Amino acid sequence: MKYRRLGSSGILVSPISLGTMTFGSPVREKEAVKLTHAAIDLGINFIDTANVYEGYDRVLGSPGGVAEEIVGKALRGKRDKVILATKVGAPNGPGPQDVGLSGTTILNALDASLKRLATDYVDLYIIHWPDEHTPLETTLSAMETLYRQGKIRAFGVSNHMAYQLCELLWLADKYGWPKAVSSQIPFSLLKRDFQNDLKFCADYDIGVTPYQVLQGGLLTGKYKRGKPVPKGSRLDESPGWLSYPEDTVLDQLEATESLAGEAALPLSQYSVAWSLAQPAMASLIVGVKSHDQIEDAVEGAKASIPAEILAGQDAITPPPYRHKAPFSRPSQI
Repeated sequence: MKYRRLGSSGILVSPISLGTMTFGSPVREKEAVKLTHAAIDLGINFIDTANVYEGYDRVLGSPGGVAEEIVGKALRGKRDKVILATKVGAPNGPGPQDVGLSGTTILNALDASLKRLATDYVDLYIIHWPDEHTPLETTLSAMETLYRQGKIRAFGVSNHMAYQLCELLWLADKYGWPKAVSSQIPFSLLKRDFQNDLKFCADYDIGVTPYQVLQGGLLTGKYKRGKPVPKGSRLDESPGWLSYPEDTVLDQLEATESLAGEAALPLSQYSVAWSLAQPAMASLIVGVKSHDQIEDAVEGAKASIPAEILAGQDAITPPPYRHKAPFSRPSQI
């Protein structure tokens, strides 16, 4: 396993991160613990969870905490082997302090997460969603407090755009506070909305840790045109979490699978390797339900894709338009 730097944190993480959003349902505790141990045995040292995760049972405002409790049990005697990340900010209860990024919410939420995770600290604390009702200074001040207390080693963000990251970095410079070291975004070769933000992350040493890299299973090759929905797939188990692909998407999947064949890779491994080849990538968050899926993701992380095939992918699933400046800065004024 070749480890990668997590932005400017100095932390080294495996290129695959074990995602735990489905811990609780459909992945029950006993199996989740086994999968966590299997991932560690394969060299995966990065585990991603959140205070709201509880699998398919999740509804807006439910208390969450299920995945954190399972992860805490799985890491008994193994805490020093992993880089542990959890999140704050999404609704996890009915009260006014159960959502958002106020100082009170952040400080209380982390203490609750630490108790569930059975640890004294988390390596990476992640702002789950932007909070337009709380000043960024308030949020960053709380992160500074946790950092100085030793309860977090670094902090990152999730679902933030480049301009929001820019403001966070500016405020950190202004006040001498810790900087965001990571950005967690929805990203895959089918979902490239954040593609243009990757250069900003590379320029400012922010490690990107995307989720949905297999697009809910669409990029595993299990969904075929005109074929029934596979048993045990996400679309079969929880259709509210994934829609059956439209014909245009099926066209892209078929063309991509053909390209993966040219690289001598199954579609799932090709999708992992393609994502890791993009700028600023630190680790891909992959949710799994079986040991085979973990092994497959690890094999994908070892693969490389020739430049000409990467260019061919751009023709199938093109990146978003990138504006070019109408003029260049003169060499002399």
